[in-house]
Amino acid sequence: MDKLKREFLEHLEIEKGRSLKTIENYGHYLDVFLEQTKVKSPSDITDASVREFRLWLNRQSNGNNRQSGATMSKKTQNYYMIALRVFLKYLAKKEIKTLPADRIELAKVGERSLDLITHHELRRLLESPKGNDLKDLRDKAILELLFSTGLRVSELCSLTSDIDLRSDDLSVRGKGGKVRVVFLSNEAKNAVKKYLSARKDMGEALFVQMGNKTKGKDEKTKDLNPLTRRSVERIVKQHAIKSGISKKVTPHVMRHMFATDLLGNGADLRSVQAILGHANIATTQIYTHVTDKQLRDTHKKFHNKRDS
Repeated sequence: MDKLKREFLEHLEIEKGRSLKTIENYGHYLDVFLEQTKVKSPSDITDASVREFRLWLNRQSNGNNRQSGATMSKKTQNYYMIALRVFLKYLAKKEIKTLPADRIELAKVGERSLDLITHHELRRLLESPKGNDLKDLRDKAILELLFSTGLRVSELCSLTSDIDLRSDDLSVRGKGGKVRVVFLSNEAKNAVKKYLSARKDMGEALFVQMGNKTKGKDEKTKDLNPLTRRSVERIVKQHAIKSGISKKVTPHVMRHMFATDLLGNGADLRSVQAILGHANIATTQIYTHVTDKQLRDTHKKFHNKRDS
């Protein structure tokens, strides 16, 4: 089973072009399944063994909230089932006898809720970095770019300092290595331009850490370490607190605001799907619930206002 699992993960990397993070996650989910079920061969994977595993998952505590006694969420449990289902499809393609993948059903989860801030709060957040020092110029560029493009934080961190600001569009490589085009607002372009003009290093990354230079190089060519996902999350959080926003604000909240802003102003769902890089339009449709609420509020405000 270990050999088959390794070949499966290699298949995901080479033939399917999945990201290393996805492969790492699938490997973890399968390791847990194999450890708990003790299956020795593909034929040992049965309805009964899967059912026992699901019961075990359902009784596990939430790793982020053990003290409250909360169990693992249905959404997290489904990640294990999805990995197992993809593995079974791979085995079937190799004509290895095992449980059919379609025998595994995912648990029903509640409707996904969106973490959003108001447009007034968004404006305060974007205006939070006010200084002309390199850090504020960098943070301003990060916030404007997140809201202008709807980039995932990993995509933002992968941008390089040779970004072409003469154009309004930008090609980015997203999940699964897929390339898509996003668009830069004038505010985002100006913010990035000011930030790059203040940069004195020769680092390749667009967004870099401050005060952590590589030793042993000439002062003008010292490279700064690129920002990590965690670093960007901390920057967004710090400016949210500075702006007096009590809600939790993350780079993904900025992505939510970008999508709802487009849909709320009349953009069609397919276009928003393409800009966000969603493989499935159902993922994009979660944002329509927000715009539906706006329509309901409009209806309630303006409909049937008859004189008494």
